[in-house]
Amino acid sequence: MDDDDAITFPDAPRGELDRALTDLVDRARDVLQTQGRLRALVKANQAVVSHLDLPVVLRTIVEAAVELVGAQYGALGVVAPNGGLEQFIHVGMTPRQVDEIGHLPEGHGLLGALVDDPQPIRIDRISDDPRSVGFPAGHPGMDSFLGVPIRVRDFVYGNLYLTNHAHGAFTGEDEQLVGAFAATAGFAIDNARLFAETEARRAWSAAASEVTSALLSGESEDALTELVESVERLSAASFVGVLTPEPEGEAVMVHVARGEGAAELAGQIRPLSGDFLAGAIESGKPRIADGLDGVTLSADGVDWGPALVVPLQVNQETRALLVVLRSVGAPAFTSFDLERVADISGQAGIVIELAAARADRQRMLLLEDRTRIARDLHDHVIQQLFATGLELQSLETALGPGTVADRLDASAGAIDAAIAQIRTVIFALSRQSAGATTVRHRILDLADEAAPMLVRPATVAFSGPVDLIVSAELAEDVIAVVREGLTNVARHANAQHTAVNLEVANSLVTLTIADDGIGLGGNTRRSGLKNGAERATQHGGTLSIDSDPNGTLLTWSVPIPDFQATP
Repeated sequence: MDDDDAITFPDAPRGELDRALTDLVDRARDVLQTQGRLRALVKANQAVVSHLDLPVVLRTIVEAAVELVGAQYGALGVVAPNGGLEQFIHVGMTPRQVDEIGHLPEGHGLLGALVDDPQPIRIDRISDDPRSVGFPAGHPGMDSFLGVPIRVRDFVYGNLYLTNHAHGAFTGEDEQLVGAFAATAGFAIDNARLFAETEARRAWSAAASEVTSALLSGESEDALTELVESVERLSAASFVGVLTPEPEGEAVMVHVARGEGAAELAGQIRPLSGDFLAGAIESGKPRIADGLDGVTLSADGVDWGPALVVPLQVNQETRALLVVLRSVGAPAFTSFDLERVADISGQAGIVIELAAARADRQRMLLLEDRTRIARDLHDHVIQQLFATGLELQSLETALGPGTVADRLDASAGAIDAAIAQIRTVIFALSRQSAGATTVRHRILDLADEAAPMLVRPATVAFSGPVDLIVSAELAEDVIAVVREGLTNVARHANAQHTAVNLEVANSLVTLTIADDGIGLGGNTRRSGLKNGAERATQHGGTLSIDSDPNGTLLTWSVPIPDFQATP
């Protein structure tokens, strides 16, 4: 075949075929590239949904996004409730670079622009954008930028930041790809948060059970300690304490405390000012704040960060405050934290109420026991002693004068003295249940107060209708003389025995204070009893002192107008 007969294609159709083949190859390459990126997107989605621990999920999101679009650096900023960034998880920088930069971004410049307006931002050169505020010293160079918000349900949880694309600038496809990935990341974050919340609720429920168990054990102190330790552990707090307001309302006492400086604070009283704690006491409502004001809860005056306070109430009255504190810079308390702490603290109110009820019950049992003993002494012992005294007196009469009769008379006198002492004991046992401030009870209280200063507690006796006659101004004078007399015995007499007797008989109120001490000697104590003598004179009475080296007898006697002694 000649060359002229060879098969050839016209130039124009051949060029079209070449272009078609080239276009087909380009489209095939685009399809392969798209498939590769879709596979990368699927891989990234699988990576973030395969974890349930929230910190792990957040870091996996950043790492997967960097790999997905070929960025050099990536970060995820969690938006704080009050604006700015609460957390900043980053990849790509070395630990040395992080140390040189110092504190992490707080949400200014381009990062803040995405926080303020959660719409994707794609920039070829960061330095050319007017919203850029530059980088701190030690920060690595960054050029291209892509920022995409991550939404969890209906709110923006955080923002995904990517810089320094491997091929220069980020493309529209990169923005779409990262946007699709951010949607999956939002679901992963939501699942992780729900899982974390479920685990937290389980842990709080277990802690509540432990507090309840301690409550049922009957030891309120153990229940409060268990409460404080559980709250400290579950709320990631640096300090947890139970503060009880002082009666004046101007101070609080640190009742139970755990955490930093708790050992130095336990049992201390701290001045209370400001509105945070005082407002919680007044309103009875839980509160959250960025910091603690109004009271210093650290041994060295260190400031605290986020604060949470829950009033512990009994019968609608605030009896104590549960204060939970975190260090400066720590994450703020959330509504979930407040809900959980308030829930478990409700049981602390039950602890306080049960403790008060238990104390009241013990007090009632004690009073009932004292009343029973006093009744038995009055109805049985005194009656038997009285009958024995009458029998001795009848024997004395039958025998006539003599040594034996004198001994019987002395024994009958001793029985009368014993009856008087038993009656004093009866009044002492019943004075708390009586609830009255009669002169008997006040003298017994004075004897109790003076007991630690005496070698032996003073014996106290009463005779006649003391409470009926000795009242009002006269009672005040009697109490003043008793106080001065017992004080002088304690300071100067060096006595082994002291006796106080108040008698109403023969139109007179007679108070005697006797001791077996060293006597007056000089005039040491006479000036101290000048007021007692003046008090007697005001009522038309007298004060006399009979003293020798074997003891002293003080007699304070005043008349009672219109009083007729019963026969």
